[in-house]
Amino acid sequence: MLMPHPAVLRTLVDEYEAVTATGSTGSAAADTRAQDLAYTLCVSTGTREVTSALEVARSWLSAATAADATTRRTTHDESRVYA
Repeated sequence: MLMPHPAVLRTLVDEYEAVTATGSTGSAAADTRAQDLAYTLCVSTGTREVTSALEVARSWLSAATAADATTRRTTHDESRVYA
């Protein structure tokens, strides 16, 4: 399965949470945007429900953050010059 880039996934999660933060979106445009984001999150994570999509997305984002931190530490450690 292809995985979305973490920056794209973070944007989807953040925007979905912002649109749905008030409990009920209210306007037709906000409702449509929430549905579009929910669909995109589900497709991006291979799930069928937005709750599951958000769980998977957060898990992937957490793993990507941990991997990025490890990569930065390793790269920094390997760049040291020992005399």
